[in-house]
Amino acid sequence: MTRVKGGNVAKNRRRKVLKKAKGYFGSKHRLFKTAQEQVFHSEAYAYRDRRANKRNFRKLWITRINAGCRENDISYSKFINGLNIAGIEINRKMLSELAIDDSKGFTELVNVAKEALKSDKKVSVKNEAKKSESKEEKVAARTNDYSNMTLAELKTIAKEQGIKGYSSMKKEEIISNLK
Repeated sequence: MTRVKGGNVAKNRRRKVLKKAKGYFGSKHRLFKTAQEQVFHSEAYAYRDRRANKRNFRKLWITRINAGCRENDISYSKFINGLNIAGIEINRKMLSELAIDDSKGFTELVNVAKEALKSDKKVSVKNEAKKSESKEEKVAARTNDYSNMTLAELKTIAKEQGIKGYSSMKKEEIISNLK
């Protein structure tokens, strides 16, 4: 069988690599083997850094928003929380642009976030009061239905009420001690 040298195909492949390596220092843009290694590494770095770039920009935006927030006497986390409570969906890129270019508009957003935080605190206080009432109702309901509870549930209630020796008691004994 005769030998086939590849000719144009090999030359075109090498030329493509050398074209990508244009501008590299020293032999990395002249010699095929070193150019090929450098192009391989360069493409790996480019792939990695396209992802890192997204992280870096997000950090930059958050830093800019935080600077704008500090000027308006609020922390970044409280500002973002306030916007979420207020139902304002705006991305960090736009917020950073507002903080840099339109300080009045950003101040208005900060005021909206502060108002939302104030109103949310009032709502959370009401929810806590409702939770404490519901806990008392649950305890009252528990006292009536001891016979329907499992032994493990009865032992947890006995533990909460401070009954000694509950771990070795039978179900009927725990019920009689709880009443």
